Amino acid sequence: MSEDSVIITLSGDEALVLSDWLERMEGSETFNALVDDQAVWAALHRISGTLDKSLVGIFAPDYAERLRAARQRIVRTGED
Repeated sequence: MSEDSVIITLSGDEALVLSDWLERMEGSETFNALVDDQAVWAALHRISGTLDKSLVGIFAPDYAERLRAARQRIVRTGED
């Protein structure tokens, strides 16, 4: 790893929820107005692309159920 690289570790649930959120936000006018820096967009697109390549579950027929369950597990873990 070079000095300029950063590694972020997410659980599978966190990655799934973040991927979904980024997908929904990237096309919204509100988010586009909020993120007005091209450098930030570049980083967000890289994260989004990496998540999309890593998460085979985003193409599963039961994606909505997987996403719902992941959200519930994350919230439950945060309450502990």
